[in-house]
Amino acid sequence: MPGGLVAHTRKRPTTMKQLNVTRHLAEGRFTSFHFWMLFFACVIITFDMYDLVIFGSVLPILMEKWGISAAQAGLIGSSGLVGMMLGAMVFGVLADRFGRKNILVFAVVLFSLATIACALAPTPVLFAVFRFLTGLGIGGILPTIIAMLTDYAPKNLANRFVAIVMCFFSVGGILAALVAMAVLPHFSWHAVYLVGGIPLLLLPVMARYFVDSPALLIARGEENKLRSVLSKINPNTDFSSVALTTEDDTQAEESSSPVASLFKNRRALATLMIWVAFFMCLLMVNGLNTWLPGLMVDAGYALNSGLTFQAVMNVGAIVGTLVMGTVADKIGVKRVLVPMFAIAAASLILLGYGQSYLILLLLVFIAGACTMGPQNISYSFVSQYYPSHIRSTAIGMASGIGRLGAIVGPTFGGLLISWGASSQMNFLFFAIPGFIAAAAFLVVPIAKQKQKQLSNSDTDASHSEALLPSR
Repeated sequence: MPGGLVAHTRKRPTTMKQLNVTRHLAEGRFTSFHFWMLFFACVIITFDMYDLVIFGSVLPILMEKWGISAAQAGLIGSSGLVGMMLGAMVFGVLADRFGRKNILVFAVVLFSLATIACALAPTPVLFAVFRFLTGLGIGGILPTIIAMLTDYAPKNLANRFVAIVMCFFSVGGILAALVAMAVLPHFSWHAVYLVGGIPLLLLPVMARYFVDSPALLIARGEENKLRSVLSKINPNTDFSSVALTTEDDTQAEESSSPVASLFKNRRALATLMIWVAFFMCLLMVNGLNTWLPGLMVDAGYALNSGLTFQAVMNVGAIVGTLVMGTVADKIGVKRVLVPMFAIAAASLILLGYGQSYLILLLLVFIAGACTMGPQNISYSFVSQYYPSHIRSTAIGMASGIGRLGAIVGPTFGGLLISWGASSQMNFLFFAIPGFIAAAAFLVVPIAKQKQKQLSNSDTDASHSEALLPSR
C-alpha cells in the first residue's frame, strides 16, 4: 500500500453515521455516471488499439519511402509491443501510488501525442522511438481503466463492464482498417496517424469521469471529492452528514512497494499462477492470430479459407467475451476461466483432424470464444482478486508478463511451421498453453465470503465472490 494511504488516514468522529463506500457502490444500481464512465473507457480503448495496429496499414508505404528491409520494419513494429509491456508494469504501479486519474490522463496524453509525432517523424529511427512512446502510453491505459471500473461498478455488473471494454480492442482494429481504406487513397500516410490524436480533443470531457479509488480519496483527506462522485451516482442521497470508510481503511501497510505486496499475505502462489496463465494465454492468442491462416493452408485449405477462419475466430472472441462476462457475474470468474481454457485447447486439437468445412468453422469459432474470451475476462479476475490499493499494480504486472507471451507467440508458431510437423502436431502444440493456463487458474486459491474480516483482510466487499488467497 502506498505509504501516504496509511500515513494520512485520519480518525473519523464516532458521533457521525458511517458509510462503507465499497459496499454502498457494490450494492448500487447502474446509473448515468456508470454509463459515461464505461462509454469513455470504451472510446479510449478503441483509440488505444487504433494507435497500435494502424502501423500495419502504412507499413508498405513506409518501407518504400524509407527503403527499409522487412527485418527493420519488424523491429519498428516490436518497439510498440515492448513499450506496451513496460507501460503496463510501470504505470500500473504508479497508478496505485499517485492515483488512477492522474496516471490515466497522462497515459492518454502520451499515446495521443506520440501517435501525432509518428506522423511527423522524418526518419525510421525517430519513428521507432515514437512508436515505443505510443506503446508506453497504451500499456498504461488498461490497468488504470479496469481498476477504476472495478472500484465503482455494481457487483452484479463488474465482469460485464470489463467484457464490454475489452471488446472495443476489436473495434479499434476495425476502425484502423476503415480509416486506412478511406484516407490512404486520397491523403498521405501522415493523415491516418493524425486521427490517433482525437482523444486529446475529448480529454477535457472524459476526465470528468476519471476517478481515483475511494480508499485513496479518503486517505488524502479528499472526502468531499468522493462525496461529489457519490452524489453523481446517487443524487437522491445526502452524503454530507456521514463519515466515509472503505474496506481498505483498516488495512495495515503491507509494503512500501506495491509489487512486493503482490506476494504478501499468502498471495505469492496466486500471483505466480496468474502470471503463468497470462503468459500462456497471450502466447496462444497472438500465435494463432498470426499463424492460423498459415496453419490452415498447411493443412490443405486455400488461403482465402484460412483468412475466413481467422475472421471467424475474432468474431468468436467478441461473442465469447460478452457471454462469459455475463456468466461470470452470475457464477464467478474462476468458474468460467478454467473450463473455457480447457475447451479452447480441446477445440484446437480437434482442428488438426480432417473434419467437414462447417465443423471446422464451428471449432474455430469455439477456439476464438474460448481463448480470447477468457483472456479478456481474466483481467476482471485479477482486478477482483487483489485489494484496491494494489489493484492497478496487479493488472499491470499480469498484463506486462502476458505481453512477453504475446511477443513469443508469433515466433513459437513460426518455429512449429518451420519444423515441418504434421498439422495435427502443430495444433496440439498450440493447445498445450491452453491446458497450462487452465491448470494455473485452477490452483489459484479462493477464500469464502466469511473469511473477509481476517486481520489483514484482502477482500473487496464490492464483489460477492470475495476473491482472496486462503489463509
